[in-house]
Amino acid sequence: MKKQATAPRPPLYIVLISVHGLIRSHEFELGRDADTGGQTKYVVELARALGERADVEKVVLLTRRVIDGQVSADYAQVFDPLSEKASIVRIECGEEKYLRKEMLWDSLDNFSDNALDFLKSQGRIPDIIHSHYADAGYVGSRLSHQLGVPLVHTGHSLGRSKRKQLLASGIKRSEIETTYNISRRIEAEETTLGVAERVITSTQQEIEQQYGLYDFYQPDRMRVVPPGTDLEKFFPPQGDEKSSDIANELKRFLKQPGKPVILALSRPDPRKNIVALIKAYGESPELQHVANLVIVAGNRDDIQDMENVSATVLNDILLAIDKYNLYGKVAYPKHHKPEEVAVLFRLATALHGVFVNPALTEPFGLTLIEAAACGLPIVATEDGGPTDIIKNCQNGYLINPLDQKGMAETLLKTLTDKSQWRSLARNGLKGVRQHYSWQAHVEKYLGVIRPLVEKTEPLPRRNLSRRPGVFRNRAIFTSLDLNLVGDEQALQDFLQTMQAHRKSLIFGIATGRHLDDALATLKRHNIRRPDVLITGQGTRIHYAPNLTEDTVWKRHINYSWNPQAVRDTLKELPGLKIQSKIHQSAFKISYYVDHAVADIQEIRQTLLRNELAVNTIFSFEQFLDVVPVRASKGLALRWCAEQLGFALEHTLVSGVTGADADMLRGNTLGAVVDSHHLAELSDLANIEKIYFAKNLHAAGILEAMEHYRILDDGKAGA
Repeated sequence: MKKQATAPRPPLYIVLISVHGLIRSHEFELGRDADTGGQTKYVVELARALGERADVEKVVLLTRRVIDGQVSADYAQVFDPLSEKASIVRIECGEEKYLRKEMLWDSLDNFSDNALDFLKSQGRIPDIIHSHYADAGYVGSRLSHQLGVPLVHTGHSLGRSKRKQLLASGIKRSEIETTYNISRRIEAEETTLGVAERVITSTQQEIEQQYGLYDFYQPDRMRVVPPGTDLEKFFPPQGDEKSSDIANELKRFLKQPGKPVILALSRPDPRKNIVALIKAYGESPELQHVANLVIVAGNRDDIQDMENVSATVLNDILLAIDKYNLYGKVAYPKHHKPEEVAVLFRLATALHGVFVNPALTEPFGLTLIEAAACGLPIVATEDGGPTDIIKNCQNGYLINPLDQKGMAETLLKTLTDKSQWRSLARNGLKGVRQHYSWQAHVEKYLGVIRPLVEKTEPLPRRNLSRRPGVFRNRAIFTSLDLNLVGDEQALQDFLQTMQAHRKSLIFGIATGRHLDDALATLKRHNIRRPDVLITGQGTRIHYAPNLTEDTVWKRHINYSWNPQAVRDTLKELPGLKIQSKIHQSAFKISYYVDHAVADIQEIRQTLLRNELAVNTIFSFEQFLDVVPVRASKGLALRWCAEQLGFALEHTLVSGVTGADADMLRGNTLGAVVDSHHLAELSDLANIEKIYFAKNLHAAGILEAMEHYRILDDGKAGA
């Protein structure tokens, strides 16, 4: 019997929507402003790449028409062809002049109506609508309903995460609402997630840690389609790299410029963990013998003129180089051109080097793909997107960014095993073409959307509901040692409970440990990174998902802080021994206390007599931490409550030592977990509002949660 031929698939008509920014077919104005970034280039390149496919009939990218003498007349042209089958079409959207995206919300219905008229005039309805960012999601949701067409969405960035970043930068909640319309944006994102039949992300971590905070989170509708990279720009060495301008610039620093290169390239951000890389290199004579280290940390003229965070990182880089006397072995150029990034990768490949990304967390890792496209093996953090990249490309190794010794050993292994180096280089070139080229991106993209058109993938329907309010208004904060950790089974029960209620509860950890130590402890116990991480006895605050530091808090606690005067004052007091350097920080001075000799009251009075405005924190019966007067776990917690908008009256705080006392007092729902250190909190026993749990460790926290009914909507604290 003759097999019946399968009917050919009809080619697709795809509509992309990207409302804001300046979008045109040529000469992208990337970086012109906050709205003309990577998204504007991505949607144009996606439309162009789709238009090259035989199985795509037509691609239309809808964006806003702008008539404004302050920008190019190109943006006023209604029709802008990209290729024979792809084009940009500009739609009227309220006011004609160029506006930032936050000012467009009231005009989006106008854009949507005009877009509907255009699409109905085209002879046939599109097969798919793909919206980009929250504003386009709002428009796409309306058009999807009106035309009966499946909606696909890509967020690019999300309002709930953006709000944390803005708060961390010091912008007040009221100003965020006025300037960024953040509540409106989050509402639009929720609506879009409820309508979209597919949500496309770059990494699995993005799905879990960012979209997971939304009420209409539906992971079974989400697909990872990593972005493509430009293989016409990033390619293997051509033989001229060693004579390039950037190569000559590096030679100014290096005694033996012909050695293999360990290349690190990132902005000067503490989360990029570059100082730890220098320390790993500085403490490994073998690594120094084998390779030079090249640190490309943005562009700078004068460090003193840079913003505080960047200046601090660059100063720390220079101090670390000096500490290990790495002159002649480390290059740290002040300037590089954008087009020289690819040259740097090719140069490192030509020298049989390695690209390293030691970041504490890396959402995706585009530079890793670019390095791989140049044939350069990679060593990268195991936290975030690099996991997917190395799994797909098999071109390098994952490292724990907190393990400096392990980092050095992995780099050394990569550089010294020449046969394996060549294998990793080949794998990277092959893996990028297979998984991260534009062709690969479009192939996977069409594999996601075509089943929606053909209705071959049934979509599960869930009973989704919205919580009252846009933001989480309840919280649980706990200390770490002897409290959250200590009983692994109870800890897992607690973490499962928090995961189940992640949309309604903010989870925070407050510890005396420094950031790296705290992160290592979380990793050791498989504790997912909390929404808020307070470290150093309340001297540093970081927010999830990307460890964004609250820099305003640092400026706030710097008031009247004189660490040298503190050290001088306490130097001669009996019973105090300064802890090792690893336990000290810019805002915390730590001592061991011998209670047989030291008088706690005398220590406090001595500091007061010398007019030093500080907080003295005793804990675990042996530690003394001296921090600025504006800093403590309790003060940091209250700062976070103000920034993130959760009520102290709906915040369960669990503590176990004297360092936790001021978190427990006041309007919070205080809970003391049973331990051997109850004497340090004995003065809280007379406070009626504070609950003393009978259980140890995380079991005590769960007991307190039940006591305060913290998981019961509207009943916390009852």
